[in-house]
Amino acid sequence: MIKFCSKCGNLLVVERKGKKTFLVCKTGHKQTKLKREKILISEHITDHKRGVVVMGKDEGIAELPKTKIMCPKCDHMEAHWWMQQTRTADEPPTLFYRCIKCNYSWRSYG
Repeated sequence: MIKFCSKCGNLLVVERKGKKTFLVCKTGHKQTKLKREKILISEHITDHKRGVVVMGKDEGIAELPKTKIMCPKCDHMEAHWWMQQTRTADEPPTLFYRCIKCNYSWRSYG
C-alpha cells in the first residue's frame, strides 16, 4: 500500500531507525511508526526500447508534406518529409525525407 503525506501530498518513504520502521515524509511533515516489522519493498522498472519507425514504400506518403530539397540519389528537387524524435528529448528531432521521383529515403539530424 502506498501512503502519502496528509499536509503536502508527498509520497511517504520507509526508513529504519535501529529496529523500528517508520513511514516518513521527506519534507518533515509526518513520521508514522509502522506496527508491522515485516515490510516488502519492491520496484518494477521497465526500460521501453523504442525502435525507429520506417515507413513502407507507399505507406501514407500521399498525406505527408513536400519540400524542395535535392535527393542525394537522383538529384530530383522535391521530397516528402516527416519528423521523428529518435534520440533523447533534450536533443532535436530527426528529419526524414523521401524523394518523390525515386522513393529514396534519407535523414537529416536537425
